[in-house]
Amino acid sequence: MAETDEALHSITFSLNGEEVSARVEARMHLADFIRGVMGQTGTHIGCEHGVCGACNVTVDGRSVRSCLMLAVQADGAEVETIEGLTRKGIIADLQEEFVVRNALQCGYCTPGMLATAAEILQGPQRSREAIREALSGNFCRCTGYHAIVDAVEAVMTRRGAAS
Repeated sequence: MAETDEALHSITFSLNGEEVSARVEARMHLADFIRGVMGQTGTHIGCEHGVCGACNVTVDGRSVRSCLMLAVQADGAEVETIEGLTRKGIIADLQEEFVVRNALQCGYCTPGMLATAAEILQGPQRSREAIREALSGNFCRCTGYHAIVDAVEAVMTRRGAAS
């Protein structure tokens, strides 16, 4: 059954610093909008149940599961995907540490992991255990997390020292 125009909802929000407007079905997930409509394929879809964190993006500075958030809920928000975080240089030092410390292997979880880490790095200094806890909702089958925590901790220390 085809959707009628009345079943579509108008949304406008900032995606990676650019205003986007569209008419979407009420049930379209933000991840599907980002990937399918906007072509930002760095946002990965893993479990589609909000468990793995592969689809994490930042919405108004907070890391969220885009597979659980509806596109209509992003109306008026500021959404950053891995493409936007990268283009703006927000996570350049973090990406460098991920490479140096081999904190990525297959890379599937990396965009969601970086979005979560970007939020962590906005806050106060944290212990290794607190970093682990903050990243606990992001699954990685390749690295075992030690290198990821090392990378986040190194950037947090460097940024704290620069303040």
